[in-house]
Amino acid sequence: MAPYSVFLFMPAGPGPGRYALPPTVGYINHDYTKPSSPAYSFHSRMSSNMVSVDSSPGPQYHVDAKMTRFGRDGTPSYSMLGKKKKTADTFQTPGPGAYSPEKAPPLNLHHRPPSYTMAFRTRYRIVDPVPPPNRYTLPNLFSSHVPHKPSSASFTMSARRKAGGPSEDLSMTPGPSRYNRTDPSIYLNRQPSFSMQSRSNIPTDATSKPGPGTHSPEKVTAHLHRAPSFSMGVRHSEFVTPLIVDVLD
Repeated sequence: MAPYSVFLFMPAGPGPGRYALPPTVGYINHDYTKPSSPAYSFHSRMSSNMVSVDSSPGPQYHVDAKMTRFGRDGTPSYSMLGKKKKTADTFQTPGPGAYSPEKAPPLNLHHRPPSYTMAFRTRYRIVDPVPPPNRYTLPNLFSSHVPHKPSSASFTMSARRKAGGPSEDLSMTPGPSRYNRTDPSIYLNRQPSFSMQSRSNIPTDATSKPGPGTHSPEKVTAHLHRAPSFSMGVRHSEFVTPLIVDVLD
């Protein structure tokens, strides 16, 4: 038998490059199954004419102040006009002052308040025999001489009697003011006493006496420790050229 070969036929399909998958780069037609980062676009600097050019309506519409978000404001508004001239055909409506309800007669058993009139004072009658209230007099009740009225106890003030009175000293006994007062320093501890007199003069002579400024206690070093002392001389420098003098033999 002649040898034979077996051929395996594989179906020829499109390769991976034939599929049009959405890209994962950029933001146009980006694959929505893949995360994308925020994208920004670069544009040239805008001209300053954008500020002056009116490209939108903006707040140029006039909104009436009486318009609210609930509609037109319902507050009453008034206008100022001149007074209207009166004519014969103009009807004059009576105001509240044109009526006088207090002059109307009482109707339907209405009660009317009392009314009074103000008139002049009437003259006194001269022939009136009745005495006034100030013509009567009442008895005095301030003393104990009214027999039918109760009264408090009353006393009389008389002058002091000299003969037989308490001021008369029949036994001539000396009173407390006739005795002298004993000095408390005799039977009590006596406090120190001082006398005030003029300033006495200091006895002086013609001898000149040294004052406090004449003495110099800081210079005394015979029996005391002496503090260190320093003298202020000329400042010397190591860079100064010493003085060289030729000595002749």
